[in-house]
Amino acid sequence: MKKSIIYITIIMIAFALGLLSGCNGTETSRQEQAQTHKTESTQPKIKYWTCSMHPQIHMPGPGKCPICGMDLIPVYNEEAQNASGAPELKMSPNAQKIAEIETSKVVRKFVPFEIRLVGKVNYDETEVKNITAWIPGRLDRLFVDYTGITVKKGDHMVSLYSPDLLTAQEELIQAKKSVKELNKSNMKVMRETAIKTLEASRDKLRLWGLTPDQIEAVEKSGKVTDHITIYSPMSGIVIQKNVDEGAYVKTGTKLYTVADLSKVWVNLDAYESDILWLRYGQEVDIETEAYPGETFKGRISFISPVLDNKSRTVKVRVDVPNGDGKLKPDMFVHSIIYARVAQSGKVMDEALAGKWICPMHPEIIKDKKGNCDICGMPLVTTESLGYATAKDTKNATPPLVIPASAPLITGKRAVVYVAKSDEEGVFDGRVITLGPRVGDYYIVDQGLSEGEMVVTNGNFKIDSALQIQAKPSMMSPEEAAQPAGNEHHTGMVMPGDNETGMKNKNSSEQPMNNMQSDKGKSEVSAEFRDQIDNVLGVYFAIQSALSKDDPKTVLEQGKLLKKALDNVDMGLLKGDGHMAAWMKELAVLNDQSSVLGSVQDIEKQRKSFELITESLKSVINKFGTAGKHTVIVFHCPMAFNNKGADWLQDNKNLQNPYLGKKMPTCGEQKKILAP
Repeated sequence: MKKSIIYITIIMIAFALGLLSGCNGTETSRQEQAQTHKTESTQPKIKYWTCSMHPQIHMPGPGKCPICGMDLIPVYNEEAQNASGAPELKMSPNAQKIAEIETSKVVRKFVPFEIRLVGKVNYDETEVKNITAWIPGRLDRLFVDYTGITVKKGDHMVSLYSPDLLTAQEELIQAKKSVKELNKSNMKVMRETAIKTLEASRDKLRLWGLTPDQIEAVEKSGKVTDHITIYSPMSGIVIQKNVDEGAYVKTGTKLYTVADLSKVWVNLDAYESDILWLRYGQEVDIETEAYPGETFKGRISFISPVLDNKSRTVKVRVDVPNGDGKLKPDMFVHSIIYARVAQSGKVMDEALAGKWICPMHPEIIKDKKGNCDICGMPLVTTESLGYATAKDTKNATPPLVIPASAPLITGKRAVVYVAKSDEEGVFDGRVITLGPRVGDYYIVDQGLSEGEMVVTNGNFKIDSALQIQAKPSMMSPEEAAQPAGNEHHTGMVMPGDNETGMKNKNSSEQPMNNMQSDKGKSEVSAEFRDQIDNVLGVYFAIQSALSKDDPKTVLEQGKLLKKALDNVDMGLLKGDGHMAAWMKELAVLNDQSSVLGSVQDIEKQRKSFELITESLKSVINKFGTAGKHTVIVFHCPMAFNNKGADWLQDNKNLQNPYLGKKMPTCGEQKKILAP
């Protein structure tokens, strides 16, 4: 009986445990199902599959890219845009570090702009005069018989024999006698006539170049002379001698050309991008190779209204005092013009604000209205010449500026990526309106606020990341929406193509690619190619300077290369493919030209030069050139510790930019890219 009770108890306990286990198992199963359902519900659904290299490919399932054969990647139903519809990307701190993301604050400040120009010293045309023969005759003596000699006003230049001079002197002597004889005459008319004849004789000799002392000497002595001495009417340098001793000359024959070098002109070449900041009357600092460390001051006196079509520059003339004669004609100079701009883009100069200036002589500046002390012309206000008013200069609001590396510029569009302040690692794309570029900054007209953080380094990588993820990008907002199939079909195996199609691809892909390349080049405008040739012109100057181990010239030309790149108008390109190709190379060219224009370490310059070379090779292969330059590719196997490197030249006279004077002829010609 007891045993039966024990068995029954054990069975009941086991049954109860089974029930509990079943309940727990059911609950566990329900929790697992709920968790699975929750995971499935939170897991974003795949929208389509695409290729990271060709985002226009949209496939319903996984597989290979029909263009390049890469594995397709999923695109989820996640919004790639923020509330405003602009592209947005979130990056982890590690991803930001790898992508070398850097940001800068949008600030308001006056940005001093340095315009660096090169040019040559020339004569001041207003101070160049000719000494001519005022009477026909023979040059019996040249007191100044070679060019380059310095003469002062009143110095004797030549001794001239003239028969006409004898007649004129005889007339003077006779007129003098007549006046003396008729002095006591009662015939008033006769006396007045004799006096007028005497004055006419004197004027005749005076107009022939005789000085008052010479004329008086003839009257007193009563003797004629058959020679006349011609004196210099000005001080200066004899820059041209046009006659030789013993020559016969006519009235008006040019004997000498004399230039006063106490003031000279400096003719500068300004690029189109510099014109905006140049004004008549601006002060200019002049530096020369001959006098290192010494600065000469001048003022802009003329800005040419015509652009040189070949050099794409405007001539700017500067008046420079040269009392000590250090500046010599044809001397090469470097100049710096400092400009400060307001939000409106007008040039501000506190020294000229509210002043009056002479339109012919910029050195004449006055506080009040009046006339020029030199030429007598009425003075004009500096505001009429493009300067900000005195009130605007005093109470000017600093412009809103961002670093020049922040905006991505495609034609007329300018976009930036802004770091969101409320979300760590999130970057928001934004279209902005830019004002003029001021040195290393852009003035912002619309689209940004003071204090926001814009990406200044790595912005291309952010944009590329959006494109790789098949999300809308700021540089090519329409690209992600393009339907598949825009690529040429010849030689491309689409799903369902058979082996014959694969054979067709292998047999015809290369010719079609060449055809596409030629077609692409033909669509590039001649104006764009002309601008590329301007870039090449500066590049060749850098290559030549590196071959001569001249880092200073490389530094100067690096700044000119950056300007030449800024002058390339991307709006002339057609098609997203061309735009993307140019922007890819432009990023490298801008970065490395900035390095060339900021460092004087020749080894660093050579490394940047190599990167520039590779980008320019790609640009020429993609877009071609206007044909102004021959473009030859050379290769040096010993460059960079036997790594090897290419460079471009416009001639076959090998000049190695990587080894310089050590091994100037090391290298070989590989091929000719242009014309």
